[in-house]
Amino acid sequence: MGKLKTYQEQIQEIVEKGINAAEEQQKKLSAKPFQYAEKLESEAREYSVKALRERYYGYSETLFEQLRSLNLRLNGYAADVVSKLEKEAADGTDAVSDTVSDAADDVTSVAQSTKHKVNTKKPTARKSPAKKTTTTESA
Repeated sequence: MGKLKTYQEQIQEIVEKGINAAEEQQKKLSAKPFQYAEKLESEAREYSVKALRERYYGYSETLFEQLRSLNLRLNGYAADVVSKLEKEAADGTDAVSDTVSDAADDVTSVAQSTKHKVNTKKPTARKSPAKKTTTTESA
């Protein structure tokens, strides 16, 4: 029976150590959110709402000014590209316009011939086969 008592005491010690370790870990974990909240609270007291609003609007204004500046630069770049393309198009206008004109003429002639073919084909009336009526005399 002495061995059973020793095992019981060892198990009780192990369980007690487990409970103590779990309690210590729980206290460490639960302390973190409170530490962060205390830090945030002390930092928040450093700024007034008015100062925070002014900072926010200042950052927003700076951001939108930068976006407008970027838009102007992109607009200038796009204008340069369009100008170059228009110049290239003007240099090759005769060749391009001839090609486009020829293609348009081809499309028009195909469309006209197709239209003519569709208009000349009239639906034909189908003749239904004549029913033969035969009379047979019964005796």
